[in-house]
Amino acid sequence: MKYSDIDLSHKTILITGGAGFIGSNLALHIQDSYPEARIVVFDAFVLGHFKNLRGYKGEIISGDIANPLDLERLNDYRFDYIFHEAAVSDTTITDQKYVVQVNVNAFYDILKIAKKHGAKTIYASSAGAYGNSEPPNIVGEGENPENAYGFSKLAMDRAAMRFAKENGVTIVGLRYFNVYGPRETYKGKTASMILQLGLQILSGKRPRLFKWGEQKRDFVYIEDVIQANIKALSATKSDVYNIGGGTAREFNEIFGNLTKTLEKDIEVEYIDNPWGFYQNHTKADISAAKADLGYAPRFDAEKGIGSYAPYIVRIYESEIK
Repeated sequence: MKYSDIDLSHKTILITGGAGFIGSNLALHIQDSYPEARIVVFDAFVLGHFKNLRGYKGEIISGDIANPLDLERLNDYRFDYIFHEAAVSDTTITDQKYVVQVNVNAFYDILKIAKKHGAKTIYASSAGAYGNSEPPNIVGEGENPENAYGFSKLAMDRAAMRFAKENGVTIVGLRYFNVYGPRETYKGKTASMILQLGLQILSGKRPRLFKWGEQKRDFVYIEDVIQANIKALSATKSDVYNIGGGTAREFNEIFGNLTKTLEKDIEVEYIDNPWGFYQNHTKADISAAKADLGYAPRFDAEKGIGSYAPYIVRIYESEIK
């Protein structure tokens, strides 16, 4: 589905993290919907995987956003748009220096490239910026990150808005909530709980939830995240937007939906939560994204899981069973 009438013919588009979950979906969507666009994928191929790019016909550069020498490879291009999806995305990493170096320091380098090229930039932020603040989560309110990842994403948001104001470039931050869908397999332990629960259910193992499964999250299907990115290309101002489904769904409810969709009769096992920090309830206020970007989620949890289920089955049968 084409989410915007924007003309990308003969435009050059950089996607950092383009072999990762969101980046690869974005690259393939642009390739299919805007065949005259020139796409350049830049990825370190750590969490990103070549299998995510099967069918992709554009250019690929292997590089680390935190390595200035790797970024120099981009000097041969003139970019019109930049999608910055590359990041340390593991919320359990406690090495603050490493997380900030990759997520924040390298972001400044990406912004300098955007300024040099006059490129509009859309980048991945995160609901981690809110920590355990009371929902609904609203940009500019309750921004109290509880881990290095959330802290780095909030720092990116503030840096982006300062940079945009000082340099006259358009930068749009998209605060993703709990994204799930095809091509997240190679994220490993950081893949969505929907994928992990689905694979456990198919294997016949009792899926595990933290006691007592009453936590709530705002789950957003990958197609809606792609929609938001494409619509952000037409943004007329720099700002940060929540990108979620706009509803909070209980973990028990998600588990029940998965067992029903996968047609498996299995009970959950409740375990203690080993993490000192855990977001127990998120819910995105998406009113600004609707008003400014025309963003409108097309997938609730039922429709999203229904669409994703055949892919989960294929992953289980081809790579796990």
